[in-house]
Amino acid sequence: MRVLSIGAGGVGSASAFIAQRRSFFEQWVVADYETSRVTDLLERVSDPRFMGVTVDAGNQHDVEQIIRDYEITHVLNVIDPRFVMPIFNACAATGAHYMDTAMSLSRPGVKLGDDQFAQEQEWLARGQLALCGMGVEPGLADVFARYAADHLFSEIDEVGIRDGANLVVDGYDFAPSFSIWTTIEECLNDPIIWEKSKGWFTTEPFSEPEFFEFPEGIGSVECVNVEHEEVVLVPRWIDCKRVTFKYGIGSEFIDVLKTLHKLGLDKTQPVNVRGQQVSPRDLVASVLPDPATIGHLMHGKTCAGTWVTGKGKDGNQRQVYLYHVADNAWTMQEYGVQAVVWQTAMNPLVALELLATGVWSGAGVLGPEAFDSVPFLELLESAHGQRFGLREEEVGA
Repeated sequence: MRVLSIGAGGVGSASAFIAQRRSFFEQWVVADYETSRVTDLLERVSDPRFMGVTVDAGNQHDVEQIIRDYEITHVLNVIDPRFVMPIFNACAATGAHYMDTAMSLSRPGVKLGDDQFAQEQEWLARGQLALCGMGVEPGLADVFARYAADHLFSEIDEVGIRDGANLVVDGYDFAPSFSIWTTIEECLNDPIIWEKSKGWFTTEPFSEPEFFEFPEGIGSVECVNVEHEEVVLVPRWIDCKRVTFKYGIGSEFIDVLKTLHKLGLDKTQPVNVRGQQVSPRDLVASVLPDPATIGHLMHGKTCAGTWVTGKGKDGNQRQVYLYHVADNAWTMQEYGVQAVVWQTAMNPLVALELLATGVWSGAGVLGPEAFDSVPFLELLESAHGQRFGLREEEVGA
């Protein structure tokens, strides 16, 4: 396996550090538009299997050229989702297999991932795999949904992704632990919900607030509806009645996002600023701290999980929460990266290894739900020391 990993930010760096400890690949090529990021990452990894290139991920031709020059077999897209389609199409043109952690962006009348699923038959006909949404959310959360459907439930009423954390960043009143560009996109777009009787439909941003009790000391966090890929992916492979995604971002974060929207600072279209064309959202991202650089200032844990309700294998009503918790103190000590980006990066590495060894295989545009969950969860523990939690919930609670 020869991997091209596009993006040398937080998730891209964490991916390289995790990959460096594994032997399933022959070469790992790091690509980013900032040469200094690539150089710094290669110095930190210090492994002859790793090489680096500079690329504009929005330029499909340039991505194609790198794939050909380095005889890449698999492309891992770990940058902002605005670059999904140029990279996805570069893989389609060159025959390289594709993996991402976030899918193509939505727009009026077009859901997350629709642009990728529109090419599903072509990828299938070529025998080429696009494994989409293989981060933590989407990604591990979808693996949990598959596990629940296969091993815990006979009928599923709802699959509800619930994400929460108690992370704080010393010295900052406001410092997102993940890409603010992506966070603005998913939080200010209309959230999507799926119901078997209605299909996909949208609701208002930050709707249906609820307090969810997160494990391992994180505690109760208010969660709200947010646009996310799991709602698009889960119903394609898992028989259930409803799918939701709720994110515990907190009232202060919600107020900041609403203010950015009121001021037009969430817009991506460049505006003229004293003769310079500047994207308001890019400006916001530039003035906030880079999530990849604040790990040493962060404290706390982050939890990604899947809440499932329905009938258990015995026919009785059942509710469970399957989850994974990452402790920032541990990820910083063990890998030198903060918990949120490490938790995201870990899962595509597990998936790539399963593909390299032939345990997972497939063709077309697929989500994590299309694969057997057990080998994934077993390798997650055996190779990376990460076990998932399973909490039984009181029925009717």
